[in-house]
Amino acid sequence: MELDQVKKFFAKDKYATETTGIEILEADGGRSKIQLKLDERHKNALGFTMGAVYFTMADFAFAVATNSSPENNVASVTLTSSISMMNSAKSDLLFAEAFPLKDGRSSSFYQIDIYEFLDGKKRPIAVAQTTGYKVRK
Repeated sequence: MELDQVKKFFAKDKYATETTGIEILEADGGRSKIQLKLDERHKNALGFTMGAVYFTMADFAFAVATNSSPENNVASVTLTSSISMMNSAKSDLLFAEAFPLKDGRSSSFYQIDIYEFLDGKKRPIAVAQTTGYKVRK
C-alpha cells in the first residue's frame, strides 16, 4: 500500500490516531515508523509519560508494519507483547520503529524501538517485542 492508503486505513484506529495522537511517518516492506507529540494528556500523576503511551506506540507501530503489505488477504494480530522501559522521555516528540526479526508463514516476531532525539542524539526510551499471528481476512 502507498503511505496515503496506509494512513487512510489506520485512521479507523481512533484510539491510536485520535485519542493518543500518533502519526504514521513510514510503512514499507513489513516495517514502520510513527511519531507522537507529547502533551499533558500523556502524563501520569507523577508528571512522567505514562507507560501505556509507550505500549500504545509499540502496539500501533507493530500493527502498521504487519498490516500495510500488499497481502490483502492476510492480517496480523498480536499474540504476545512485552515492553522494557529504559528511560523517561525528556522531550515532547517520540518515535517508534517496528521491524521483523522473524516473518514466517503463520507467525512473526517484531522488535519495536521507541526513542527521542535529545541534543541531536538518538536516546532510547523503550523496546518492545511482539509475536504476531497471521489470519485470513
